[in-house]
Amino acid sequence: MRQLPDGMQDHLNSGATTLCWCWKLTRRDNVAMGFTDHDVAVGFDGISYEADSGFSASEIQSSLGLSVDNLDVSGALSSASIREIDIAAGLYDGAGVEIWRVNWSDPKQRLLMRKGRLGDISRGETYFGAEVRGLAADLQQAQGRVFQSGCDAQFGDGRCGVNANDPAFRASVTVAGFSGGQALIVNGAENFEAGWFNRGTLTFTSGENSGLSYMLQSHQVTSGIVSVGLWSPLLKPVAIGDGLDLIAGCDKRFATCVKKFSNGVNFRGFPHMPGNDFVTTYPSSDDDDKAGNIRYDQY
Repeated sequence: MRQLPDGMQDHLNSGATTLCWCWKLTRRDNVAMGFTDHDVAVGFDGISYEADSGFSASEIQSSLGLSVDNLDVSGALSSASIREIDIAAGLYDGAGVEIWRVNWSDPKQRLLMRKGRLGDISRGETYFGAEVRGLAADLQQAQGRVFQSGCDAQFGDGRCGVNANDPAFRASVTVAGFSGGQALIVNGAENFEAGWFNRGTLTFTSGENSGLSYMLQSHQVTSGIVSVGLWSPLLKPVAIGDGLDLIAGCDKRFATCVKKFSNGVNFRGFPHMPGNDFVTTYPSSDDDDKAGNIRYDQY
C-alpha cells in the first residue's frame, strides 16, 4: 500500500483538487528531463517539469501478479527538449521513467505512481511514440549466457579483453570527400587493409555530428583512396575536414578472433558446437576419418 505524503489525503478529501501528472525521463547520458500535463511548469527535486510540451500519455493499466504493465507516451518533436537527432542517436533507448501524481499548488504533496523504462520508440518527421515498460518486464528477459557459436562479448569490453584504443585497431581520420549515398572518403587510414573496419564503429570528434556514433557497413580501399560506408543515414551535415575515430569491427567468429585480434583465448562463444550445418554434413575425401566430421583445424 502506498503511503500518502502529509496533507495529500486531506487535499483529496476536499473535493476540489489541483492534481496533475508529471513524467521524468532519465536518458542514457544521465540527462534528466521533466514534462507535465499542467498548463504551467511544475518543479520539485531540482527538476522543472515542462508544460505545453506536446507530451502526453495513455491511460495507465495495472494488474496483480508479475504480468507486464505498459502504457504509451507520445509527443511532438517541436518540443525544445525532445529532438529527433537525440532519438535517432539512441539517447532515449531504455531511458528511465518516473510517473508522478502531483498537487501543482503544493508539489510537496506528490506520489510516485509508476517506475520503469522506455521500450520501443517510433518516430516520424514531427512526431514520436514510445512504450513505457514496467519493472516486471525484466522478468521476461532471458538471463545468463546463450550457447551459440558466435561470441557474445562486446568488442573491447572486459570480457573481450582486446584494447580498443590500441593503434592497431583504431584510427583517427578526417573527412576528405563523399562517395555517394552514406559513404565517406577519409584520410588517415591508408595503413589498414580493406575490410579492417567492417562492422566497426565511427565516432565524430568534430563538426556538427560531434559525439555521434554510427555503425560501419563497409571499408574499401581503391587505388589508395579509403572510403567507409554507414548502415544508417547521417543525422547532420558533414563537412570536409570533420574529425572521425574509426574502431575495428568484429564479426563474432572464432576465426576472426584468432587471426585478426590474436584473442582466441578470450573468445566468448562455442565454435565447436554443432549447428545446422552438422545435420547436412556428409563424408568427403577431405575428412581424416571419412566419417563426415567437421574440421576446425583451419582455426
